[in-house]
Amino acid sequence: MSIQALVTTNTGSAASSVQALEPDALGEGDVTVAVEWSTINYKDGLALAGAGIMQSYPMVGGIDLAGVVETSEDPAFKPGDRVLVNGWGLSQTHNGGYARKARVPGAWLIPTPEAFSNRQAMAIGTAGYTAMLCVLALEHGGMTPQRGDILVTGANGGVGSIAIALLSGLGYRVLASTGRAEEADYLRGLGAAEILDRAELSAPGRPIGKERWVGAVDSVGSHTLANVLAHTAYRGVVAACGLAQGMDLPGSMAPFILRNITLAGIDSVNAPRPVRIEAWTRLARDLNLDKLTSTITEVGLADVPKVAAEILKGQVRGRTVVNLNR
Repeated sequence: MSIQALVTTNTGSAASSVQALEPDALGEGDVTVAVEWSTINYKDGLALAGAGIMQSYPMVGGIDLAGVVETSEDPAFKPGDRVLVNGWGLSQTHNGGYARKARVPGAWLIPTPEAFSNRQAMAIGTAGYTAMLCVLALEHGGMTPQRGDILVTGANGGVGSIAIALLSGLGYRVLASTGRAEEADYLRGLGAAEILDRAELSAPGRPIGKERWVGAVDSVGSHTLANVLAHTAYRGVVAACGLAQGMDLPGSMAPFILRNITLAGIDSVNAPRPVRIEAWTRLARDLNLDKLTSTITEVGLADVPKVAAEILKGQVRGRTVVNLNR
């Protein structure tokens, strides 16, 4: 039986459409999952735009999926198990979550925590899992609420929204940097204590400046990250996980040498399985589900290309979940 999927092709320019996919086209793997939910991340926007994420075509996008095991040759999983996948080769070298079925290696699967429905797991998705990896990096660097304020850049996005909810729930005073002043109430509802205009950070700045925060979660990169580092307090920690402004880092060594700060790079795609399990265990413990609900917008499979384009323009707030049965 054919499978409904959003397939991306590229014959000079990328285009995506809902098509019927034959089961044999799903790809290699020892577990078949009936996919119920996926999500749309910034990386998904890049993938569907043909920005070098997908390494071959045609390809089913979607770097996240959650659903129920249908068949399994991996003894760790059995039919009926609720599972999720974040990253690995999805939407790069392997068909991803924008299909009603997926065939993947069992080693990629994580049991969905009992605290979350499959929909909630995808409302978290790679963005929320990355936000928790950032929190773990801050803690590894010695951050505690008593140390001082934590800045979150790209605050309206998926990583930023969940990072604010997590950090505020853990007792941190959170500063939220955004270019959309009209979203201030949304950010305060997630737990932000203060709203900063992203223009304060997005232009070229001084190599080192006044200490304004002790730590940060940055999903923007480029001049923004350079300015975040320049204003980080002594022995502070910055977790960098995104490049919405650019891949460059036009900064100085001054903050590292004069203030002994740490820049922690965050990779969610190839993180080892124990790290993933730790992150999802902490999400189940520390994430306020009411705050998570306030971030969610739901769409169907056919809506994905439009939303993926909007996310690249910074026009999407919070988390967008994709209902594969809609």
